[in-house]
Amino acid sequence: MNAKEQILERFLDGTLGNKTIDEILKILKIPYREKRRMSDLLDALEKDGAIFKNDGGRYGTSEQLGLIKGVLSGNERGFAFLRPEGEAYENDFFIPHKNLRGAMHGDEVLAERVYGRSDDEAAVVKILKRGYTQIVGTFRKDRRAGYLYPDDQRYFSEIYIPLSSCFEIQSGVKAVAKITDYPKGKAPGGEIIEVLGDEEDFFAEELSIIRSFNLREEFPEKVEAEAERQERKGIQPDDLQNRRDFRDQLIVTIDGADTRDIDDAVSLTKDGEQYLLGVHIADVSHYVKYRSALDKEAFERGTSVYFPDSVLPMLPRALSNGICSLNEGVDRLTLSCLMRIDKKGVVKDSEIVEGVIRSAHKMTYDEITQILDGDETTCKKYESVKDMVGLFAELTKILQENREKKGSITLDVKEAKILLTDDQIVIPDYERAFSHQIIEAFMVLANETVAEYMQSIDMPFVYRIHEKPNEEKATTFRAFAQSLGLNARFVADDVKPYDYQKLLKSAEGLPVYSVLNRVMLRSMQKARYSPENVGHFGLASSCYCHFTSPIRRYPDLCIHRIIKEVLNGKYAEAQETYGGFVSEAAKQSSEKERNAAEAEREVDALYMTMYMSERIGEEYSALVSGVTANGLFAELPNTIEGFIPIETLEGNFEHIPEKFLLKGTKISFSIGEEIRVKVVGVDFARRKTEFAFLEKIQHD
Repeated sequence: MNAKEQILERFLDGTLGNKTIDEILKILKIPYREKRRMSDLLDALEKDGAIFKNDGGRYGTSEQLGLIKGVLSGNERGFAFLRPEGEAYENDFFIPHKNLRGAMHGDEVLAERVYGRSDDEAAVVKILKRGYTQIVGTFRKDRRAGYLYPDDQRYFSEIYIPLSSCFEIQSGVKAVAKITDYPKGKAPGGEIIEVLGDEEDFFAEELSIIRSFNLREEFPEKVEAEAERQERKGIQPDDLQNRRDFRDQLIVTIDGADTRDIDDAVSLTKDGEQYLLGVHIADVSHYVKYRSALDKEAFERGTSVYFPDSVLPMLPRALSNGICSLNEGVDRLTLSCLMRIDKKGVVKDSEIVEGVIRSAHKMTYDEITQILDGDETTCKKYESVKDMVGLFAELTKILQENREKKGSITLDVKEAKILLTDDQIVIPDYERAFSHQIIEAFMVLANETVAEYMQSIDMPFVYRIHEKPNEEKATTFRAFAQSLGLNARFVADDVKPYDYQKLLKSAEGLPVYSVLNRVMLRSMQKARYSPENVGHFGLASSCYCHFTSPIRRYPDLCIHRIIKEVLNGKYAEAQETYGGFVSEAAKQSSEKERNAAEAEREVDALYMTMYMSERIGEEYSALVSGVTANGLFAELPNTIEGFIPIETLEGNFEHIPEKFLLKGTKISFSIGEEIRVKVVGVDFARRKTEFAFLEKIQHD
């Protein structure tokens, strides 16, 4: 054991923890003249990341020094907040610029608490991992150098680009820079690796957002080649061995008119008073083998990402739009969940099988609505399907009623539908048709049925979980509901789905209904993937998974493989192969889902800003959707939200967050109130719309 290893051992056994170099020399009885040599040994251990040194000159492991591990969230003014890892600390820590020590937004760091003006201040001790390896922004240059100014203003430093490497790049373009070095006391250095277009170009701005979330359109050549090979191969006679043949059954798909990647198909018949529902899901795992190049790429992407004008698929289009998509009139391999359901909506018997189907029709939600409304033309077009569509509606209502009895929470939270028509952005008022609810009800039932079966045989699995609201948020929500005059008496530390459902029902038909939906959603935790089942609060389900979309979601693909191992009697193999992997898949999929959702929101916000830029001066009715100390947000019927700055309002105001109230000396605003607004401007950089308040709308 060399000298460095001996010193480390004494740190690990606690002897030298949280000691200065002079104290270390004294404890080890080393002469003071050896201080330089000891300093070199400690520096080497620090460089290895084995120990750390704090501002007080004390050495130790991160635990011995009480260091806090977390990720920095920067601010455009040059300071940052540390979001601690784990649950040891409830609040974030403020880090002033002088204490960042070269750390930037997104970096993973170790920090120590600094006691002075407040108890929530910290200083960076060590940068563990840089958050950005490349960054998106606007490129500008002068005669001496080029600079990339990041779009994400939380990254509060420009990137220095040597003039020699950007001589041919025009100033004023959107670009991606690779960060190459972090000189002490200077701006990070980098090089331009991709020019996206002119800064005034709308689609360059959209592409900038996509790149900022590390999303990409192209697949590696090896992955594309494998997908194309699978598509060319098609379905071979051997592929049909041991599969249930559903090709003689009436099976249809129901999707949006522009859908190209069709994961699911449905069939429904009646046997006496019982319903025989088949949910047939594309057998993507037949083509995407575990640990193959295709699988590794799908794992890395985690999910397909949907924008108003494009899709970034999880799988190459040869699979997602081709051999895996349950297209009309062609044979496709499936993993099918067959359920026998009684007249109360209870699954009495179920079976999961590998199958082959031939979809009779690619139907749209609008066509289902037209059939249910008795439209003669559509009914004639789908004469063979018309009766089954009636059964769809019949069973859906039964399932909804049964789920409501369990306490399932049906939030009416609006989502914008952004359409591109002849290069024009169209954002219609929000509408959710019953035809969407049909597919939703059938898919939820299949997801639940599959999850319950896999849990019953104790197999490794990826569950979709939704934990109950935490006590603090539930308490705040209860107080808000009571302030609206609603009877909210649930126990905050043990709230049940039924409590929330009952509250929603009590507000139906009242002006506060939409705001109650919004605030209720904010009180809930986010759903995520987990190898451990803890139930799904929102659905009032004790066991749930995502089984129905393996073309566009990795968890579905992962569990399909496990299910097929079980169907083929390979229990032990499945345990060994996927026992550890399900944790990895759940974590990765949750992270990629959050990243995709944020990217989709940002791009949607860009389209909304462009849409509203052509409507400056127009007036609308809106609902107050949020209040802050700086002003209030108002939402239009098409879900577009605008901000009304407090300085544009008459009087003085006090923000009372627990009541979601902006209380003024002349006028007050609370969430859910209807007001009249005028569009006064847009901010493309921040993707925000500004409104002016005109008046409150009073209803008799």
